[in-house]
Amino acid sequence: MRRSAVAPPRLVMMDALTGGQVAALDLRGDAYRSRFQHPYLVTHRTDLHGALLAACEEHPSITLRTGRTVTDAVQTPAEVRLHFAETPERLAADAVVAADGLHSRLRQILVNDGAPVCSKYVAYRGALPVTSMTGSMAQHATTESVIVWAGPRMHLVQYPVRRSELYNQVAVFESDHYDPDSDDWGTEAELEERFAGSCDAVRDALPLVARDRRWPLFDRLPITDWVHGRIVLLGDAAHPMLQYLAQGACQALEDAVALGRALRDHGRPEEAFASYAALRTERAGSIQTNARRFGEICHLDGMGAFLRNRLLADRTPEDFDDIAWVWTPAGDRPPATTP
Repeated sequence: MRRSAVAPPRLVMMDALTGGQVAALDLRGDAYRSRFQHPYLVTHRTDLHGALLAACEEHPSITLRTGRTVTDAVQTPAEVRLHFAETPERLAADAVVAADGLHSRLRQILVNDGAPVCSKYVAYRGALPVTSMTGSMAQHATTESVIVWAGPRMHLVQYPVRRSELYNQVAVFESDHYDPDSDDWGTEAELEERFAGSCDAVRDALPLVARDRRWPLFDRLPITDWVHGRIVLLGDAAHPMLQYLAQGACQALEDAVALGRALRDHGRPEEAFASYAALRTERAGSIQTNARRFGEICHLDGMGAFLRNRLLADRTPEDFDDIAWVWTPAGDRPPATTP
């Protein structure tokens, strides 16, 4: 991943209305390196997928079968049989890791908790070549920092990816017209309206945000029952979360590491799955819950935003105490006052 990822120097929160800096964290300094041991990296999702795919293709025991939609998993004392939508073929497995995302079909076998929860927020996102950027946009891109422009019920995130050749932008806002029975909400017109009062730098960036697709933002409440015999959940199938802590893919990777170690240390899949879930459910649930809270703080308006900015203004670039628990999976726990 390091061949394509970017190690940004700073994580910066800006006020989307005034254009002023609220707070910043130093991600390359001695304090960060000493505390976290590894670099803070940002990457394009397709680059991450490519790295994982390449690792699978290099492993002789892995077979990839694409174009298959799992509709059911029938368990016996000795195996799990998978059913597919596209073919009557059945696939027998010793065990199944259900990593089938937000709308996981296999999750319903373990816990029937209904549909995912829509936050009423939507995202418009996309990456553009840095060489095509001009003016203030080009200036922001050359800093290589991750910039979060926080505003009332909206925000804009900017950061470079793919060796700083591309600049990723994500514009997020709450829709006033959310309708669970319709797809006609969170439109481009609403996007423009919500960001109309933002500062020049944000308004200059907005026309360059991709508009070809909108992404409604969902999560679920935390659960603890990830395991059903020889079937276990992983990633968004287990703990879909809002993106405000930038932890969706990170938590899936933590799951994978923990599950791999559990399978190494336990002879039976059921035992390994139980050990993995016992290690991961509390932490993943904390990330889910605190991602919601951070979104609320990011989107404050009026006096709430004023107080947020005043409280954060005195923080030093080396003050990682409130976020350290997110970046140290085996160590810190969330403080009682985690935003």
